[in-house]
Amino acid sequence: MTRLRALCAAVALVCASGQVLAATPAHNAAAEKFLTLANADKLGTPVYMQVQQMFAQRFEQTKAPASKKGVLDSYQAKANAALDNAIGWKKLKPQMVNLYTATFTEAELNDLVKFYESPLGKKVLREMPRVTQQSAQLTQQSLEPAVPVVNKLLDDMTKELDPSAGKAAAPAKK
Repeated sequence: MTRLRALCAAVALVCASGQVLAATPAHNAAAEKFLTLANADKLGTPVYMQVQQMFAQRFEQTKAPASKKGVLDSYQAKANAALDNAIGWKKLKPQMVNLYTATFTEAELNDLVKFYESPLGKKVLREMPRVTQQSAQLTQQSLEPAVPVVNKLLDDMTKELDPSAGKAAAPAKK
């Protein structure tokens, strides 16, 4: 999911910048080959799965009978169509190609392709999502002890800047 957010943010920045230059057909082809190797067409899969799970949970929350499963299926299909319109690969691919051709030269993309076709590159593609997720979990776990300290520092700063912020309101005088 983090990778998807990062790529979506990068796409938005490139599109908003207006500095996307027209790439040559060979440059575009190199970007497309890299995106294929990187399984970029699967970046939206977690979003689709999350939305499907939301609909399934709502279906269960309503305590709908099994005979109404067709309604769930119908709405899940409609949600998939809405997601296809927003983040489907057919929609994102041209923007992603532009992002990569604006970021990397044709030679750099060809080097990336060579790397990702190598045994180590294939391992990086296979293992990096798990490593990234575990890295985020480690960071989160390591951060937990600091949260109360940071919150106290924030409270202390607030009290120093506005001494009345930490005091109860005084009763109104008559």
